[in-house]
Amino acid sequence: MARSARITKSLFSLLVPVLIILVVALIGSSVWLVYRVARPQPTAYLITPEKFGRISSRAAQVSEETWASKDGTTSKGWLLRGAEGKAAVILFHKYGVNRSHVLNLGVRINESTDLTVLMPDLRSHGESLQEKNSSFGGCETEDSLAAIEFLRGLKTQGQMSLVGKNIGVYGVELGALSALNVAAKDKTVTAIILDSVPEDADQLTTDVVRNRFPFGSGLTTRLASLGTRLYYFDGCFKRDLSCETAKTISDRNILLLAGVDGSTFQEPTSKLSKCLPASNKIETKVDLSPSGYSIINASMEQSDAYHQRVIDFFRTSLSE
Repeated sequence: MARSARITKSLFSLLVPVLIILVVALIGSSVWLVYRVARPQPTAYLITPEKFGRISSRAAQVSEETWASKDGTTSKGWLLRGAEGKAAVILFHKYGVNRSHVLNLGVRINESTDLTVLMPDLRSHGESLQEKNSSFGGCETEDSLAAIEFLRGLKTQGQMSLVGKNIGVYGVELGALSALNVAAKDKTVTAIILDSVPEDADQLTTDVVRNRFPFGSGLTTRLASLGTRLYYFDGCFKRDLSCETAKTISDRNILLLAGVDGSTFQEPTSKLSKCLPASNKIETKVDLSPSGYSIINASMEQSDAYHQRVIDFFRTSLSE
């Protein structure tokens, strides 16, 4: 009996350090995965306003702007001024790209409607990164509120307010989370286009991890879900379901878009229409091919059709 107890004690002494090492390794791996995807690689702009301006007089009017968020970080964006007193639109790109992916859309909106258009780089995105961590829609919401405040402060040459009372937002994937969250916080956001909306920030994070590390994706996505709780210990990671956020939005014009090219987000985008209160005016089109998720790779005809849908919605919803 005493011998058995000694053997058990010895085995326990051997196994405990191994178990501790395994737990530490799992925790370390989960945090490392989130660290890698929270810092997307800098991406070169597909086209700049300077180059676009050679073929479009309106694109030549785009200006580079900066403004501060509440946490002291600096946001950058391209601004295309519209007519005095008209509404403004903010265009949010998806994860892993930059504002150049919405430049053509922004120019076309401005040309067709005379609305002011702001095209920011989401935090941790763009050619030069000032803020190191993407928070998958958390801190981006505060950045979006700061962008609206920036628009409110724009003046004409006569020192009158450039932007009218209403704001429109457009976002794809990560940008859709930012657009949804800011609309829930600011009632002056009256026109909302959400393309390929994740169920929540956790779904977006695990999708990014799955695409970035496809080998053993079942394990890596579970580790990433754990890692967000450790990596974002400061609370910047917003865990609310998109459906719950949508329930707080009322009396708006909303267009929900998705397609087979972003199939992961087709179902949550479709379900979102059932979460929005009946006081909203809702249009849903979730069988696009392609959606805004990969519109940058579409043919000219497909791109034109998609952009016209967006333009028509903003023209109707933001007319004052």
